[in-house]
Amino acid sequence: MLAALAANLAVGAAKGAGGLLTGSAALLSEAAHSVADTLNEVFLLLSLRRAERPADRTHPFGYGKERFFWSLLAAVGIFVSGAGFSAYQGIEAIGNRGEEPPSTRSFLVVYGVLVVALVLESASLGKALKQVRGEARQARRRPLDFIRRSPDPTVKTVASEDSVAVLGVGIALAGTALHQVTGDELWDGVASLLIAALLAYIAVVLGRDTKELLIGEAADPALRLGAYDVLASRPEVTGVNHVRTIHTAPDEVFVAISADFDDQLTMGEGEALIERIEDELRDEFPQISSIYLRPEKRESAVVTGSSGDQS
Repeated sequence: MLAALAANLAVGAAKGAGGLLTGSAALLSEAAHSVADTLNEVFLLLSLRRAERPADRTHPFGYGKERFFWSLLAAVGIFVSGAGFSAYQGIEAIGNRGEEPPSTRSFLVVYGVLVVALVLESASLGKALKQVRGEARQARRRPLDFIRRSPDPTVKTVASEDSVAVLGVGIALAGTALHQVTGDELWDGVASLLIAALLAYIAVVLGRDTKELLIGEAADPALRLGAYDVLASRPEVTGVNHVRTIHTAPDEVFVAISADFDDQLTMGEGEALIERIEDELRDEFPQISSIYLRPEKRESAVVTGSSGDQS
């Protein structure tokens, strides 16, 4: 990630210098885009470091949710520094139409910067997609479904950033070409507004997904159903009231279970059964970090073999 951070800084500086030199709104918008990406990578690096702190008295489940908090700030950064500045550049470019058009040399500078950026961004996207495909295969999911359902905000942010970076450069190239062909700066402004809309959309999507994790999103349904099946397969368990889960970190899940045990079990047998169930759950689902299993009377109409409350 440090290499990607350095590359973004270099590309952003080139875009900014080229934009200031030529007055290209699209290029300045792409510079703001690179700044937003750089800010996001700083937030992600900070989140990874802070989330590694061990659990303590004030945070008994650890600091894993730091990943969600800093990812939410990254989404806000995309919206403010990326989309906001790009929208401003687009509006200003459209409002200043009619001034002397840029020279051919200026267009060549814009094209040169954007082509280099496209090559670098495409290479970064290729690496990100390769990693996502590998992780998706391990999770036995399609890449898009894996990205959409992954509780790791880093996966979503990096994949989204790299995809939007390539698309943004493409929009800037198209806007610049239309500006040169028609001589109308409108197209430069339109390209900036499209980049702003693209960044705003990505920021809203990432912010929405991260907010759900931050306030307590349940784990994947496969884990919940699997945990229910483990309980239901035990003859000593006569009913499962609920299996409730929450992400305490991207790769850590807290599970709370309410189940009805056979009344014939002694206290010692019940304790041993709980230990066996917990061991089986952890073996089958390594992402489970904590389990709270409470034996209590069966709730009405909830028995083993039914779906129960698996929220």
